[in-house]
Amino acid sequence: MADSDGRADTDLRQQRLGRITFRAWRRGFREADLVLGPFMEREGATLSDAELDALETLLAEDNDHDLYAWIIETRPTPAEHDTPLMMKLRVFMRAHVAAAVADGAG
Repeated sequence: MADSDGRADTDLRQQRLGRITFRAWRRGFREADLVLGPFMEREGATLSDAELDALETLLAEDNDHDLYAWIIETRPTPAEHDTPLMMKLRVFMRAHVAAAVADGAG
């Protein structure tokens, strides 16, 4: 029984990661998509359940321009989103953008 429970937990986590990744790539604001989508593809599997909760809360925000501004720190981040996950997003964004520029983007 334990093996099937473990597989079920793994399957549920994979489904959750898939849903979050889909939402991360389809924000409707391309700049946010280009940070959140690659972040989930590269880092999603390593995120804790608490970090995934924080990310789902962040993705539930309606204003993509605000969300992106919080990530790039051009607007103050509301306290409820000023989390360790936001720091991970910012670190990833800086590295991701630097890599894209090094590859000739921009």
